[in-house]
Amino acid sequence: MNNLHPTPQFRRDKWLSLDGKWDFAFDNEKKGDKEKWFHTFPKGSLIEVPFTYETKLSGIHQEEHHETVWYERIVEIDDLEKHPIVHFEGVDYEAFVYVNGNLATKHRGGYHAFSVDIAKFVHVGENKLTVKVTDSKDCSQPRGKQRWQDENFGCWYVQTTGIWKSVWMEYVSPMNIEHAKITPLYDEQEILIELDTNIPIEADGYRVEATINFDGKLINSLSAILIDGSACLRGSVLERKDPWTMKTWSPENPHLYDLHILLYKENQLLDEVHSYFGMRKISIDGNRILLNNRELYQRLILDQGYWQDSDLTPPSVEALEEDIKKVLELGYNGVRKHQKVEDSRFLYLADKYGLLVWLEVGSTYAFNDRAVKNFTHEWLEIVKQSYNHPSVITWVPFNESWGVSAIHHNKKQQAFTESIYYLTKTYDQMRPVITNDGWEHTISDIITLHDYEEFGKLFTERYKEMDYVLSNRKQFNKDFYPFAENYSYKGQPIIISEFGGIAFQTEEGWGYGNQVKDEEAFFKRFEDIHYAIQDLDYVVGYCYTQLTDVQQEVNGLLTIDRKPKVSMDRVKKINTRRMKP
Repeated sequence: MNNLHPTPQFRRDKWLSLDGKWDFAFDNEKKGDKEKWFHTFPKGSLIEVPFTYETKLSGIHQEEHHETVWYERIVEIDDLEKHPIVHFEGVDYEAFVYVNGNLATKHRGGYHAFSVDIAKFVHVGENKLTVKVTDSKDCSQPRGKQRWQDENFGCWYVQTTGIWKSVWMEYVSPMNIEHAKITPLYDEQEILIELDTNIPIEADGYRVEATINFDGKLINSLSAILIDGSACLRGSVLERKDPWTMKTWSPENPHLYDLHILLYKENQLLDEVHSYFGMRKISIDGNRILLNNRELYQRLILDQGYWQDSDLTPPSVEALEEDIKKVLELGYNGVRKHQKVEDSRFLYLADKYGLLVWLEVGSTYAFNDRAVKNFTHEWLEIVKQSYNHPSVITWVPFNESWGVSAIHHNKKQQAFTESIYYLTKTYDQMRPVITNDGWEHTISDIITLHDYEEFGKLFTERYKEMDYVLSNRKQFNKDFYPFAENYSYKGQPIIISEFGGIAFQTEEGWGYGNQVKDEEAFFKRFEDIHYAIQDLDYVVGYCYTQLTDVQQEVNGLLTIDRKPKVSMDRVKKINTRRMKP
């Protein structure tokens, strides 16, 4: 993809993209380890990273499942004074990284990034970087919308195997900044920066400095001594201590402060990282959601992030930007990224354009000890990696009881969702956490309901009495209860987080309910169901299904190649018909 840094919120000046052509081989007989392909790579084909072999843009385009695949490319190293770090933004599912035939690291989890310091394995000049990836059909690994059968079915699509996000390298000091956790203290008009480094805890003489700028103007400078390899910096974001000068982040005004962090050993500069942050506050007051202490009505659209020729991998940064612009043109103020952790550059663009994001991970489809371990580890890494983005306002670890299919009565599955809720809250006290989205909630900051009712009148009749809907005396939409057993409504905000899904009769594939014959029939149904939801005073937002078609699922407002099926202006008019704060 283009020259935008792969992680714009944590970037150093010197970096090198490793996307592009790699040698590639299937290992259907699982003989690569025995034959030591990490020493002598077999003659195979070329693949265009970061696109997986299942996609057209990879140059291979084979959709059948292969459990083991191998990659290799030459990496030119020109500096050994600093350490070369190779970053993998996403490899599905288990990766083994070799450098010049030496195992440098192994990693499990397809939805979060990992890095490896390859300094001790390389020399100046050409070096071999080899990656083995295994990806099974095991339902105890987080899969999301990736099928585990040979053919597509329901709302599950072609699997994603191997490297599916960008790979890149940068040179860093042997002693460096590993992570920055940035928390906006909105009411205090301050920023809190918690830094972790790889400096040994017994070392002393290290300090960090941070400068905060807005629109090129210095706002504040902060400094701290490292203790046990970490540092905490806190300071004002005001100019001249004037309380009116804080620049807040919101969909209407997505202001971003620039942050520059420097690590010193006495007076020697060791490392510097560029970042940014937004001053915003997401909170809940009774049954209302507040953004920056003002009521927020969420007009979201479900976004699965699939493309025609590249599946889960965005074809370019421009494609991500185009999606965000279209979402805003349609009158939505946010997206629910469904069953996928999107490219870091998407979250950067959401920060830049003021797009609200619900962040969700791919579900498992089994409940066992392996699934619990796999999911918990990956989810906590995802929360950590996405924490700093002001656009991310809600965490969605579970969806429609996927992976916890017996949650309605099974206390072990109920306890699992509660544990994920509290673990998330341990790291992030700011954002709401939803468990589990759609129905059968246990503990949850927002109550979300999925209902694909076609007719506005029937929807209005079903939801006219809030107490009855949330009483758990009867399934609210014929199939599911709003709460699991022994849980009940505690006054939380309520959002209709999936509905709609309208498809046309002329399309091959499926949508929800009866498919409509033409655009006028589409808007009759679209308008009626939106008005029914908008007129429910106790509902504080909605999420329409969906932005684009995805393979056999053809209920998008746009085709999979991003062509509008209906008037975008009419969609926007309906979305903004009852503008709430």
